[in-house]
Amino acid sequence: MIGIDDGVPYPLGAHFDGRGVNFALFSEHATSIDLCLFGPGERHEHHTIRLPCRTEDIWHGYLRGVFPGQLYGYRVHGPWDPVHGHRFNPAKLLLDPYAREISGRVRWHDSLYGHRRSLQREDQIDRRDSAIHMPKAVVTGPEIAVPGHGFAPRRPLSETVIYETHVKALTQRHPAIPEDERGTYAALAHPAIIEHLLKLGVTAIELLPIQSFVDDRFLVEKGLVNFWGYQPLGYFAPEPRYLGPAGIGGLKAAIRELAAAEIEVYLDVVYNHTAEADRLGPTLSFRGIDNASYYKLDPNDRRRDVDCTGCGNTLNLDHPRVMQLVLDSLRHWVTAYGVAGFRFDLASALGRAPHDFTAKAAFFQAIAQDPILARIKMIAEPWDIGDGGYQLGGYPKGWSEWNDQFRDSVRGFWRGDPGMLGKVTQGLSGSREIFGPSGRPPQASINYAASHDGYTLADVVSYEHKHNWANGEENRDGHGHNLSRNYGTEGHSDDTAILALRARQKRNLLATIMLAQGVPMILMGDERSRSQGGNNNAYAQDNETSWVDWENDPDPGLSAFFAHLTRLRREQPALRRRSFLTGAAIDPDEALRDVHWLSPDGHEMQGSDWGDGDRRAFGMQIGNDLPEADRLLILANAGEEPCDFTLATVISGPWMVIFDTTRSTGSVPAGQALFPPGARVRLESRSLFVLRARSASAYGASFSRG
Repeated sequence: MIGIDDGVPYPLGAHFDGRGVNFALFSEHATSIDLCLFGPGERHEHHTIRLPCRTEDIWHGYLRGVFPGQLYGYRVHGPWDPVHGHRFNPAKLLLDPYAREISGRVRWHDSLYGHRRSLQREDQIDRRDSAIHMPKAVVTGPEIAVPGHGFAPRRPLSETVIYETHVKALTQRHPAIPEDERGTYAALAHPAIIEHLLKLGVTAIELLPIQSFVDDRFLVEKGLVNFWGYQPLGYFAPEPRYLGPAGIGGLKAAIRELAAAEIEVYLDVVYNHTAEADRLGPTLSFRGIDNASYYKLDPNDRRRDVDCTGCGNTLNLDHPRVMQLVLDSLRHWVTAYGVAGFRFDLASALGRAPHDFTAKAAFFQAIAQDPILARIKMIAEPWDIGDGGYQLGGYPKGWSEWNDQFRDSVRGFWRGDPGMLGKVTQGLSGSREIFGPSGRPPQASINYAASHDGYTLADVVSYEHKHNWANGEENRDGHGHNLSRNYGTEGHSDDTAILALRARQKRNLLATIMLAQGVPMILMGDERSRSQGGNNNAYAQDNETSWVDWENDPDPGLSAFFAHLTRLRREQPALRRRSFLTGAAIDPDEALRDVHWLSPDGHEMQGSDWGDGDRRAFGMQIGNDLPEADRLLILANAGEEPCDFTLATVISGPWMVIFDTTRSTGSVPAGQALFPPGARVRLESRSLFVLRARSASAYGASFSRG
């Protein structure tokens, strides 16, 4: 018989002190809790120990002679009373929410459910033991905090370029990475990967979920997996399937190596729901530990979960211990791993207090005052599926947001939709109308044209209909509103004219992202024209549909094109403004303002121009407060015919073309002609130019003033 001492209630989880382990678990409504110890490969626990103490709803105990590597789980006793929201069932082995490491995966079986699933009796308890089918928590050694709370470069958002990626999809097919390392955390820091990111000019990678997650049962039964990882089970533990030979140390080393190359790592985190789904879902952790505390329940029928996520449940951040879980785990990823930022999936669910979204929600206030998290980059996916869930622009200071309106306006403009001029120019200027009212700068807008959720960049210009049959849902899944165009042939084409047009449109989309005020983001593989075959919801495709092909590049100039864009952005402060363009004067001796919107006829745009839904061409002159900085002129023509653009005299000059999307790499040969005010510049169909005007001291005031 193993003896257990009282231990202490903090910190939560299992913590080794050199002699033994302190175990602490929160449950407000439990009546007792059993700690279960397992040996490697054991089907059932070899010891069951009752936690002896309860301090303010923290159950705790201390075991001497237990060391790192010990496998464990919990059985929690309490009322089986679904009518009042309680679903305690000690027959179900439960994962510690604070587990730092997890061994094994969920192996689907009806015994994982607290109720009699096979009899469709949701209120009748199922007393079968689930241990054999459950992953186990692993006791880990003492954590060594990353010096200074992270290796992160802490680059300003105004200088950030985000690369959204996936651990396995990025590295699985790279020929330079050893086979046993491909698809693992360690592969992220392989010199070939870092070299590629540096050549692109990427400053941050945003990883799709790596907090431990579950493959949905319906996917497993179809022979598929949850490749994206949006079904979380353990918020402190890295997903085991990516560990590889290096284990957790491989992830820590990868983040350290990336930081040494001045590349930050952000995590896509999912605190809006868990893998336990609705009341008909399994009992894996939170539901069996304290369902009524961890989840938002319908006040009119506490058997049911409030679901504003579309995943069956919603975490209850109104409860202080659930809030603590989220904040503790965020700090853990910063201090123990060196993570520099987070992207919050369906973040509106975190701001519901209790049911309506507010920027003053306790979660946002807790982040703002936290001495560690307040310094970390916070990015919201600013919606959920509940009432009032779409909150683009509604987040507080210190937060950035995925700007889907930017995505839609850029796609719509370049495919030639009517009435898009006002929307695309709003995006280019930083979406002040969206983010200005909250007192935030342009960096509140994360600008993108493609993300993991939807078409890749190549598919945006190759498909007009989704092709999701491989997901096993008869093509019903995925969004139908894609704002895409195939330019004559659905999918693959050998037609050189179609391929040339698609290539130019990809360049136009990338250029618009990088030239816009705010923070640019591109999707992994878009620089290599990665296609998913028209699948706009490839969440279940752990195969070549999702993996980056490193040996075949259908558009070999595109990586150089993007790299040229990132250099241009670094070199030109006008593209990285920290305040919004307002039309304010920047030179008292001239008529120049920080922004001029120009018509192809050589005049500044007026109300009738903005109201012309058929207008496809415009100019945008961007100034800067720095007297030595260049001024830039962006000329865009989304029309199907060439356009002659007269350079307005009000913007002075002279101007030189420095970037051109009709060229495969965007590069313009040196020694280009200077265009004085009033000169005409010819824009080909579906093309974009960037022109530069040096400061007055560079050319002499007389010529500069036209």
